Amino acid sequence: MDHQCPGCRQLEGVPPGLHELSHFTARVHNYRLDIKTGEWENMGLPKDPGGRLISGYGIPADKDNNIYMLEFGNTRIGRTDAKTNVTKIWATPTSRSRPRRGRFDDQNRLWFGQFGGNAIGMFDAKTELIQEWKLPTAWSAPYDAVASKGGKEVWTGSMLTDQVSRLDPTTGEFIEYLLPRSTNIRRVFLEETGSRPVLWVGSNNGASIVRVEPRD
Repeated sequence: MDHQCPGCRQLEGVPPGLHELSHFTARVHNYRLDIKTGEWENMGLPKDPGGRLISGYGIPADKDNNIYMLEFGNTRIGRTDAKTNVTKIWATPTSRSRPRRGRFDDQNRLWFGQFGGNAIGMFDAKTELIQEWKLPTAWSAPYDAVASKGGKEVWTGSMLTDQVSRLDPTTGEFIEYLLPRSTNIRRVFLEETGSRPVLWVGSNNGASIVRVEPRD
Protein backbone atom coordinates (compact mmCIF):
# COMPACT_ATOMS: atom_id res chain seq x y z
CA MET A 1 0.00 0.00 0.00
CA ASP A 2 1.28 3.46 -0.87
CA HIS A 3 1.13 5.85 2.08
CA GLN A 4 0.07 8.63 -0.27
CA CYS A 5 -3.04 6.68 -1.24
CA PRO A 6 -4.80 5.03 1.72
CA GLY A 7 -6.87 2.10 0.49
CA CYS A 8 -5.03 1.82 -2.83
CA ARG A 9 -2.44 -0.73 -3.84
CA GLN A 10 0.32 -0.69 -6.42
CA LEU A 11 -0.67 -3.21 -9.09
CA GLU A 12 1.78 -5.62 -10.62
CA GLY A 13 3.11 -4.20 -13.87
CA VAL A 14 1.82 -0.67 -13.30
CA PRO A 15 4.44 2.11 -13.50
CA PRO A 16 5.09 3.80 -10.13
CA GLY A 17 2.66 6.61 -9.50
CA LEU A 18 -0.35 5.13 -11.28
CA HIS A 19 -2.94 3.04 -9.48
CA GLU A 20 -6.11 1.41 -10.79
CA LEU A 21 -9.24 1.05 -8.67
CA SER A 22 -12.37 -0.94 -9.49
CA HIS A 23 -14.99 -3.20 -7.88
CA PHE A 24 -16.21 -6.68 -8.67
CA THR A 25 -19.86 -6.81 -7.70
CA ALA A 26 -21.44 -3.94 -9.61
CA ARG A 27 -21.27 -2.23 -12.98
CA VAL A 28 -19.06 0.60 -11.81
CA HIS A 29 -16.54 2.90 -13.36
CA ASN A 30 -12.81 2.32 -13.37
CA TYR A 31 -10.64 5.10 -12.00
CA ARG A 32 -6.97 5.89 -12.47
CA LEU A 33 -5.01 7.83 -9.87
CA ASP A 34 -1.84 9.77 -10.58
CA ILE A 35 0.04 9.61 -7.28
CA LYS A 36 2.32 12.53 -8.14
CA THR A 37 -0.50 14.99 -8.74
CA GLY A 38 -3.24 13.37 -6.67
CA GLU A 39 -5.59 13.66 -9.63
CA TRP A 40 -8.26 11.02 -10.25
CA GLU A 41 -9.28 10.20 -13.81
CA ASN A 42 -12.69 8.60 -14.36
CA MET A 43 -12.11 5.98 -17.07
CA GLY A 44 -15.84 5.29 -17.38
CA LEU A 45 -17.62 1.96 -17.53
CA PRO A 46 -15.50 -0.88 -18.97
CA LYS A 47 -17.55 -1.49 -22.10
CA ASP A 48 -16.53 -3.01 -25.42
CA PRO A 49 -17.45 -1.46 -28.81
CA GLY A 50 -20.53 -3.70 -28.93
CA GLY A 51 -21.84 -2.28 -25.67
CA ARG A 52 -21.06 -5.30 -23.47
CA LEU A 53 -20.07 -4.38 -19.92
CA ILE A 54 -17.70 -6.25 -17.63
CA SER A 55 -16.55 -5.88 -14.02
CA GLY A 56 -13.70 -7.59 -12.25
CA TYR A 57 -12.90 -9.58 -9.14
CA GLY A 58 -9.25 -8.77 -9.44
CA ILE A 59 -7.89 -5.98 -11.63
CA PRO A 60 -4.28 -6.90 -12.49
CA ALA A 61 -2.35 -4.74 -14.94
CA ASP A 62 0.12 -5.96 -17.54
CA LYS A 63 3.55 -4.50 -18.34
CA ASP A 64 1.94 -1.86 -20.59
CA ASN A 65 -0.47 -0.73 -17.85
CA ASN A 66 -3.50 -2.26 -19.58
CA ILE A 67 -5.99 -3.26 -16.92
CA TYR A 68 -7.66 -6.67 -16.87
CA MET A 69 -10.96 -7.59 -15.24
CA LEU A 70 -11.85 -11.16 -14.26
CA GLU A 71 -15.60 -11.68 -14.06
CA PHE A 72 -16.07 -13.88 -11.02
CA GLY A 73 -19.82 -14.15 -11.45
CA ASN A 74 -19.65 -15.43 -15.01
CA THR A 75 -17.29 -16.65 -17.73
CA ARG A 76 -15.34 -13.71 -19.12
CA ILE A 77 -12.16 -11.69 -18.81
CA GLY A 78 -11.76 -8.20 -20.18
CA ARG A 79 -8.91 -5.82 -20.97
CA THR A 80 -9.06 -2.03 -21.09
CA ASP A 81 -6.29 -0.47 -23.15
CA ALA A 82 -4.36 2.10 -21.11
CA LYS A 83 -3.86 4.44 -24.09
CA THR A 84 -7.20 4.22 -25.92
CA ASN A 85 -9.49 3.23 -23.00
CA VAL A 86 -11.11 0.67 -25.34
CA THR A 87 -12.24 -2.58 -23.69
CA LYS A 88 -12.12 -6.02 -25.28
CA ILE A 89 -13.77 -9.12 -23.77
CA TRP A 90 -13.06 -12.85 -24.13
CA ALA A 91 -14.95 -15.89 -22.80
CA THR A 92 -13.16 -18.82 -21.20
CA PRO A 93 -13.56 -22.21 -22.94
CA THR A 94 -15.45 -23.53 -19.90
CA SER A 95 -18.84 -21.94 -19.33
CA ARG A 96 -19.44 -20.37 -15.91
CA SER A 97 -15.79 -20.85 -15.04
CA ARG A 98 -15.94 -17.93 -12.56
CA PRO A 99 -12.41 -16.54 -13.13
CA ARG A 100 -10.96 -14.50 -10.31
CA ARG A 101 -7.86 -12.60 -9.15
CA GLY A 102 -5.13 -12.95 -11.82
CA ARG A 103 -1.34 -12.53 -11.96
CA PHE A 104 1.03 -11.83 -14.83
CA ASP A 105 4.18 -13.85 -15.38
CA ASP A 106 7.42 -12.49 -16.78
CA GLN A 107 6.19 -13.28 -20.31
CA ASN A 108 3.18 -10.97 -19.80
CA ARG A 109 0.72 -13.88 -19.69
CA LEU A 110 -2.22 -13.71 -17.31
CA TRP A 111 -2.71 -16.69 -14.97
CA PHE A 112 -5.88 -17.02 -12.89
CA GLY A 113 -7.97 -19.42 -10.87
CA GLN A 114 -11.25 -20.72 -12.30
CA PHE A 115 -13.32 -21.15 -9.18
CA GLY A 116 -16.32 -22.63 -10.98
CA GLY A 117 -14.37 -24.40 -13.72
CA ASN A 118 -12.07 -26.23 -11.27
CA ALA A 119 -9.07 -25.21 -13.33
CA ILE A 120 -6.11 -22.92 -13.78
CA GLY A 121 -6.54 -20.56 -16.71
CA MET A 122 -4.00 -18.63 -18.75
CA PHE A 123 -4.63 -15.81 -21.22
CA ASP A 124 -1.91 -15.01 -23.77
CA ALA A 125 -2.39 -11.50 -25.16
CA LYS A 126 -0.19 -12.29 -28.18
CA THR A 127 -2.59 -14.95 -29.46
CA GLU A 128 -5.69 -13.78 -27.56
CA LEU A 129 -6.26 -17.41 -26.58
CA ILE A 130 -7.20 -18.85 -23.19
CA GLN A 131 -5.85 -22.23 -22.08
CA GLU A 132 -7.22 -24.27 -19.19
CA TRP A 133 -5.76 -27.03 -17.02
CA LYS A 134 -8.36 -28.96 -15.00
CA LEU A 135 -7.36 -29.92 -11.46
CA PRO A 136 -7.34 -33.68 -10.74
CA THR A 137 -9.41 -33.33 -7.56
CA ALA A 138 -13.05 -32.36 -8.07
CA TRP A 139 -14.43 -29.31 -6.25
CA SER A 140 -11.01 -27.86 -5.58
CA ALA A 141 -12.41 -24.35 -6.22
CA PRO A 142 -9.07 -22.65 -6.96
CA TYR A 143 -9.02 -19.07 -5.76
CA ASP A 144 -5.75 -17.76 -7.16
CA ALA A 145 -2.82 -18.82 -9.35
CA VAL A 146 0.81 -17.77 -9.55
CA ALA A 147 3.52 -18.73 -12.03
CA SER A 148 7.22 -19.09 -11.34
CA LYS A 149 9.84 -17.17 -13.29
CA GLY A 150 9.88 -18.47 -16.82
CA GLY A 151 6.47 -20.08 -16.27
CA LYS A 152 7.98 -23.50 -15.59
CA GLU A 153 5.45 -24.22 -12.86
CA VAL A 154 2.16 -22.69 -11.72
CA TRP A 155 0.65 -23.02 -8.26
CA THR A 156 -2.86 -22.73 -6.89
CA GLY A 157 -4.64 -23.50 -3.64
CA SER A 158 -8.08 -24.89 -2.84
CA MET A 159 -10.66 -23.19 -0.68
CA LEU A 160 -12.34 -26.55 0.02
CA THR A 161 -9.94 -29.51 -0.08
CA ASP A 162 -6.98 -28.23 2.01
CA GLN A 163 -4.69 -28.99 -0.93
CA VAL A 164 -2.22 -26.94 -2.93
CA SER A 165 -1.49 -27.93 -6.51
CA ARG A 166 1.56 -27.50 -8.72
CA LEU A 167 1.11 -27.52 -12.50
CA ASP A 168 3.74 -28.20 -15.15
CA PRO A 169 2.21 -26.26 -18.09
CA THR A 170 4.40 -28.06 -20.62
CA THR A 171 3.19 -31.57 -19.76
CA GLY A 172 -0.13 -30.68 -18.11
CA GLU A 173 0.86 -32.75 -15.07
CA PHE A 174 -0.35 -31.74 -11.61
CA ILE A 175 1.20 -32.64 -8.26
CA GLU A 176 -1.14 -32.10 -5.32
CA TYR A 177 -0.05 -31.65 -1.71
CA LEU A 178 -2.45 -32.25 1.17
CA LEU A 179 -1.82 -29.81 4.01
CA PRO A 180 -1.74 -31.12 7.59
CA ARG A 181 -4.85 -29.28 8.79
CA SER A 182 -7.96 -27.41 7.65
CA THR A 183 -6.79 -24.31 5.83
CA ASN A 184 -9.16 -22.57 3.35
CA ILE A 185 -6.62 -21.02 0.98
CA ARG A 186 -7.05 -17.71 -0.82
CA ARG A 187 -4.01 -15.90 -2.27
CA VAL A 188 -0.87 -17.90 -3.15
CA PHE A 189 2.68 -16.52 -3.31
CA LEU A 190 5.98 -17.89 -4.57
CA GLU A 191 9.37 -17.19 -3.02
CA GLU A 192 12.17 -17.67 -5.53
CA THR A 193 15.31 -16.92 -3.58
CA GLY A 194 16.68 -20.46 -3.38
CA SER A 195 17.32 -23.39 -5.67
CA ARG A 196 13.60 -23.87 -6.41
CA PRO A 197 10.34 -22.00 -5.82
CA VAL A 198 8.71 -22.22 -2.38
CA LEU A 199 4.99 -21.64 -1.88
CA TRP A 200 3.51 -19.45 0.85
CA VAL A 201 -0.21 -19.32 1.68
CA GLY A 202 -2.32 -17.98 4.50
CA SER A 203 -4.64 -20.21 6.52
CA ASN A 204 -8.06 -18.64 6.92
CA ASN A 205 -9.06 -21.40 9.33
CA GLY A 206 -5.87 -21.46 11.36
CA ALA A 207 -4.70 -17.85 11.75
CA SER A 208 -1.32 -18.93 10.42
CA ILE A 209 1.06 -18.77 7.48
CA VAL A 210 1.90 -22.00 5.66
CA ARG A 211 5.09 -22.75 3.74
CA VAL A 212 5.24 -25.59 1.19
CA GLU A 213 8.74 -26.57 0.12
CA PRO A 214 8.90 -29.38 -2.48
CA ARG A 215 11.82 -31.77 -2.13
CA ASP A 216 12.25 -32.62 -5.81
